[in-house]
Amino acid sequence: MQYGGSLLAVKDVNASKEFYVSVLEQKIIFDMGEHVTFKGGFSIQQNYLQIIGLNENDISQKAHDFQLYFEVTDLESWNSQLKNIGGLEFLHDIKEYAWGQRCIRLYDPDMHIIEIAESMESVVKRFLKQGLSIEETAERTMFPVDFVKQCL
Repeated sequence: MQYGGSLLAVKDVNASKEFYVSVLEQKIIFDMGEHVTFKGGFSIQQNYLQIIGLNENDISQKAHDFQLYFEVTDLESWNSQLKNIGGLEFLHDIKEYAWGQRCIRLYDPDMHIIEIAESMESVVKRFLKQGLSIEETAERTMFPVDFVKQCL
């Protein structure tokens, strides 16, 4: 068996397509009207509930048990860019975790959680630039020393 990707049920495929293309800069590889597949392996599908034989009461909004994860090299720039787009609902502003990675989370038009995080390579480079040694950076990020060295 091979993993084939994730599919998000959406109410308005055009609104969702606009969000993923214009806001998150995702590239469409297949657009079949009510079904759109993006480079990276996720898809959006309008009328999903009808396709599988369920009704609208069988889906919840803001379930908070699933997210799509995207990585960037410059989180500050993305945060500023997103803050200038009206109508976006954020789950939280920039948040830093114990391993040093920072992220923001927001909702797509159908209230699916979107995480936008620094790549770990960017985190490593930031720590090294701040003066941490290779070993200190490896310890802080919980990544092997070899990974830290590859980021130089």
